[in-house]
Amino acid sequence: MTQRFLRLYFGLEGEREHTLEEIGNMLGVTRERIRQLRDRALRRLREGGKGDALESFAA
Repeated sequence: MTQRFLRLYFGLEGEREHTLEEIGNMLGVTRERIRQLRDRALRRLREGGKGDALESFAA
């Protein structure tokens, strides 16, 4: 789910940028859950960690 979220949120791979609410509706979760995923992904990037989803997405 994190990879798909990143594509939608940042407008990667031909996707347009979507709002948290739009992504939540597409994935069947709340806007708050999408915000949590975004915050966790950005924290991992800032800390230099390569969470599984981010590492495989970048490959």
